[in-house]
Amino acid sequence: MQSNAGIKLLLALIGLVVATASVPTMAAEEKAAEAAIANPVATHMPEDLRGSLTKVVILPTEGKSGQVVTGSYEQATPGFQGGAAKGSEIGVIPVEVGGVGVGIPIPILREIGMITGALIGGTQSEMQEFRDALTDDLKKAVDQPLTNDSLANDVFWGVRNVSTVQPKLLALSTPIPEDTDAILYVAVTDLAINVQDNVAIITTTATARLARFSDGSTLYRKEVHYTDQDTLKNWTRDDAALWREYRGFARHYIGREISAEVYERIALSYMLEPMESENVRRDKKNAKLFKAKSLNPTLAWGYELLGGDEEAEWLAEVRAADVTWDVEIYNENRPVYKAQNIRGLSHTVDRPLEKCTDYRWSVRPTYTVDGVRKNGAWMRNPPEGATGNGNIGRAASVAHAYIQDFAFLEVGCRL
Repeated sequence: MQSNAGIKLLLALIGLVVATASVPTMAAEEKAAEAAIANPVATHMPEDLRGSLTKVVILPTEGKSGQVVTGSYEQATPGFQGGAAKGSEIGVIPVEVGGVGVGIPIPILREIGMITGALIGGTQSEMQEFRDALTDDLKKAVDQPLTNDSLANDVFWGVRNVSTVQPKLLALSTPIPEDTDAILYVAVTDLAINVQDNVAIITTTATARLARFSDGSTLYRKEVHYTDQDTLKNWTRDDAALWREYRGFARHYIGREISAEVYERIALSYMLEPMESENVRRDKKNAKLFKAKSLNPTLAWGYELLGGDEEAEWLAEVRAADVTWDVEIYNENRPVYKAQNIRGLSHTVDRPLEKCTDYRWSVRPTYTVDGVRKNGAWMRNPPEGATGNGNIGRAASVAHAYIQDFAFLEVGCRL
């Protein structure tokens, strides 16, 4: 088999993005810190800018910096891409992957079809299977969640929950209302595959750019990455089920992150920690593990609002604000339960969970200040030696990146 260095060089030559950091081991999932959950201060759009932009149009395209978008409901425009917009065709790139012509709705590297011939030994068949699985999936564009349209839809529903904003989600061929304050361009801009030995690391990148409608000037730009990794064998197992789960979580995380950073999230430092309740007990050997004694467990958490905030003027108002909670529970591959506007520091799940199932759960605070609702970040347990948790995975087959640091809840088989 070729050396790891040789493989890296070869993949770089054919256009794949090769990370310089070493691949974390699967055991890292079990080594996460057992300390209280700390929420990092977000670098979101400034509040004064948020307050000045209420009428926002969301477009499923990357757009161009400095571009002035023209047109109104009274006067049609020739297009939002220099007169070349083609509606649903925007963002679809026809390429040839492994000898098969594919209209890919995201700019995945076309060299995926060249990987197999570059590798030898036991990895070759696994890479062939991995490439074929992705090729087959990407051909089914109608079922592909990683599209600009799908992502823009997720961002729209997030921003729609902000009471001070009036968002519109428009097709690229629809004229822009003349009273629009700004345009939020949302697009999946890259999907890179990095192979190191028998591990494949997949990174999806999306970009959000908020531009003033009147002159096209960029007011805020956010690039969001979502990365997960696992062995080639795990990626291809069960007809590439792990890959299909990955793309769902990637869209889920990126859509939420964009809407939160642009309009929803408030920058506050606080401590959050899962707690025991009358029917949920912490495992004596593993402080991260909680075991349910009921199919309708009562989830509890501790909360403390800290000082030293990025926007200190918010602190006094928030301390006196009406605080409620959002709760979400996930199984290994999807969300299965959510509750909103919970008061107090506990919540009893109102429908039975499944026996013999492991879950991940989290909460986030929501603050209503002067009638405006703002969200905190989801409760996470920070892993040892890692940053950006929630978007960098350690082992997708153990837990996908988005939920890997959520609180762990085990529902036994004897309940």
